[in-house]
Amino acid sequence: MASKICLALSTHQNSSFSFIHNPIPKFPSSTKPPFLPQNYKKETLQVSLCLSKRELNLSLVTLLLNGFYADVSKAEEMDLERYTDSTEGFTFLRPSSWIKVDKAGATVLFQEANKGSNNVGVVVNPVRLSSLGEFGTPQFVAEKLIQAEKRKESTIEVELIGVAERSGQKGLQVYEFEYKVDSSRGGLKRIFSAAFVASRKLYLLNINYSDKQESPLDNYTRTKLEEVLHSFDAAPTA
Repeated sequence: MASKICLALSTHQNSSFSFIHNPIPKFPSSTKPPFLPQNYKKETLQVSLCLSKRELNLSLVTLLLNGFYADVSKAEEMDLERYTDSTEGFTFLRPSSWIKVDKAGATVLFQEANKGSNNVGVVVNPVRLSSLGEFGTPQFVAEKLIQAEKRKESTIEVELIGVAERSGQKGLQVYEFEYKVDSSRGGLKRIFSAAFVASRKLYLLNINYSDKQESPLDNYTRTKLEEVLHSFDAAPTA
């Protein structure tokens, strides 16, 4: 993502339930069962309906609880801890179990053990801008990102999911993006990105996470990744 936005910036500068059924005994039409109360059918129906409603409520609660816990149990627990680079001037939350690795072009990169395609990294590059607003709106930048992804030979499909803007340290303008990329190289993945400009430097946070059909991104993990995204900011100064 760093190269995509930087290139764009440079270009810009250059130009189931059922009812309970209690069957009533059958008698010949000429015979009345003397031992049954007259309101037998009515009372039986009322009891059946009450029991059925109770069963329905219990079933719904069970389904909701099972669905919720199943979602959490499928996801690996993801604890977050803050990482701050005082030299470059940025801070964010990162998964504590992810490993720090070296990669050319990245200021810092953390990746999930044995799943290197799941990672979060930051790139810092000098620019001539004092804020992202000078370059364009969040939607404008998002369109540039999507266009850059589509130009890749390995890209099969790209889908923009969300664009947002928030304020960081001392009113710092921060843009956030979320989109899906289906690639012939890495398969389907979800990307969360955040960017801001401070001290004539462009700061880019990029989160890549697998989102394949056989193992889609679950709600728990998504929430955690969003925490990481929203935590990206300029490092506080004394």
